Amino acid sequence: MTDATVSEPGHRLKPLPPAMLRELSVRSDLKGAGQSLGHYAMIVLMGTLIWMVSSTWGVLWALPLTAVQGYLVAFLFMAVHETAHKTAFRSRGLNLGVGYLSAFMIGLPYEYYCLFHWDHHRYTQDPDKDPELIVGVKPTSDTQLAIAYSGLLQVAGRLRLMLGHAITGKVVVPWIPEGKRGVIVREARAYVALYALLLALSLWFSSALLLFVWIVPLLIGQLFLRPYLYAEHTGCERTRSAFQNTRTTYTATIVKWFAWNMPYHVEHHAYPSIPFHALPKLNAIVDGEIVHRGRGYIRTTRETWNWFRRQLRAGPIDQRR
Repeated sequence: MTDATVSEPGHRLKPLPPAMLRELSVRSDLKGAGQSLGHYAMIVLMGTLIWMVSSTWGVLWALPLTAVQGYLVAFLFMAVHETAHKTAFRSRGLNLGVGYLSAFMIGLPYEYYCLFHWDHHRYTQDPDKDPELIVGVKPTSDTQLAIAYSGLLQVAGRLRLMLGHAITGKVVVPWIPEGKRGVIVREARAYVALYALLLALSLWFSSALLLFVWIVPLLIGQLFLRPYLYAEHTGCERTRSAFQNTRTTYTATIVKWFAWNMPYHVEHHAYPSIPFHALPKLNAIVDGEIVHRGRGYIRTTRETWNWFRRQLRAGPIDQRR
């Protein structure tokens, strides 16, 4: 992905000087390792606590911990996203290793997502070409909108697509080039085989460990992840300018940490080669150019929800993500 920021007429943007862009684009194995190991350490710690509490006092007592684990596991999506850009680490091998592991953890095949996301950056907010708009659930009622915000339909959709690729051996979605379709099929079959193996082992040992520390939290975590993802583009203009078609949300430091600094989303779309750890510096440079500015995710979620409801009243809706 390039850093050619496209602007509509009337929107002026001074490009970053080449020296500054090179400085901000430096990737770091150390920072990538600190971020990914810290994230996974929290997941292991919380999973251990869930298992200890549920084994001692019962599953209900572990529900608050399960909700926290859900946030942690679901937001591994950010690790998949950053490694898809190959900016999490300087090392390509580390990018691929963390990317594949994180993608497996959230049920989103890595190679498939890389191609999906490439077209999202190329065609952001284009209803005919942006994959996130094409596959997005299109609610026709408040009930369907609430279900969409749960994220469960989106998870079911990508799992169904993965199974379809694995079983039929066919890939027909337009964002997968013909030359890559064999890779996507083999990847889907590998994922399905590994999931089946883990299920068989769980049944063999009569263990619900993976269910309570991974699967259930992943589903619960969609309640946090989906509103976050809707904040990125919902209600923004359909232009080619990242400073108009994307939203940056200003939020707490801990939220930015677990989201790998992706709340700085305008900055990321404008300069996708800049790694996650440099986005705060980039924000300080381009902050004045940002059109859509979210003020925390609770407030921004109310805004995106109201935007969707206005679209429902107006007629057919083009859903974000």
